Amino acid sequence: MRIIVTGAGGGIGRATCLRLNRDALSRTGRGAHVLVTDLVGERVDTVCRELLEAGAQSACGHVGDIIDPATCAAIVALAEKRFGGLDILVNNAGRGKRAPLSELESADWDQVFALNARAPWLLAKGAYPMLKASRGAVVTVGSVSGVNPQPGLGPYSSAKAAVIMMMRQLAIEWAADGIRVNTVSPGIIHTPLTDWIYGDPERKAARTKFIPKGRVGVPEDIANVIAFLCGPDADYLQGENVIVDGALGITSMAQLRG
Repeated sequence: MRIIVTGAGGGIGRATCLRLNRDALSRTGRGAHVLVTDLVGERVDTVCRELLEAGAQSACGHVGDIIDPATCAAIVALAEKRFGGLDILVNNAGRGKRAPLSELESADWDQVFALNARAPWLLAKGAYPMLKASRGAVVTVGSVSGVNPQPGLGPYSSAKAAVIMMMRQLAIEWAADGIRVNTVSPGIIHTPLTDWIYGDPERKAARTKFIPKGRVGVPEDIANVIAFLCGPDADYLQGENVIVDGALGITSMAQLRG
C-alpha cells in the first residue's frame, strides 16, 4: 500500500497515517509505504519515526506549503520516485481565515482557496496516472462548514464547499478508471489546531452540550472513516461526502423548545 497524506504532522493527518499503516499490516502482513507531508519538518520526522516503529515498510517526508503548485508537483514526483506508484491519496491539509466576507481581503480569499480547494485538485491531477494504474482511492477532508455556513468563516466554508463538489466531479470523471473518490467532513474535532478552543474545559463543555453524541471528536474518529473509504469494503462508494460530527449538523430544529 503506497500512500500520500497531506497535513500529516499531527491531528487527523497523523492518525490517518497510523491507521492506514495498521490496515496494511492487517490485510497483507506488510506495512505501508507512506509519504508524510507538512509545513514543519520536526513534525514530519516524528510521524515518520512513529510509522517505522509501527511496522511501516518505509516512511518519507516532504516539507513545504501546498499553496505553491510546485510543492504539489514535488510531492507527487517524490511518491513516484520512492514508491514506484500510488494507491491512496489523502488530502487532509487545510486551514481557515476568520473574517466576515464584507471585510475579507481578496489575497486572503485566494490563499484559503489555494490551500483548501486548488491544492487537492493539483495533487489528485498529478497523481492520476499512478492512481489509474493501481485503481486507487482519493479521500479529501472537507468540513461540516462546507455543508452549513458558519459565521466568521465565510472563505473557509466556501472553499470546503468547493472541494466537496470538486471531489464529486472527479468521482464521476474517474469512476471508469477504477479510481474511488470520496470526501469526509469532520465536525468538532480536538486537534492541535483546535486546542486553543478545546483545551479550555469551559469552552469545550459549552460546545459539547450541542453535540448529541455527548463528546467532542478526536482525530481517530475521522481517520477510521478515511481508512474505510480507502479500503475494499467501500468499493461501491463513489462521490460521497461522509459527515462525521456526532449528529451536530442535524440538531438545529431540536434546539427549538415549546
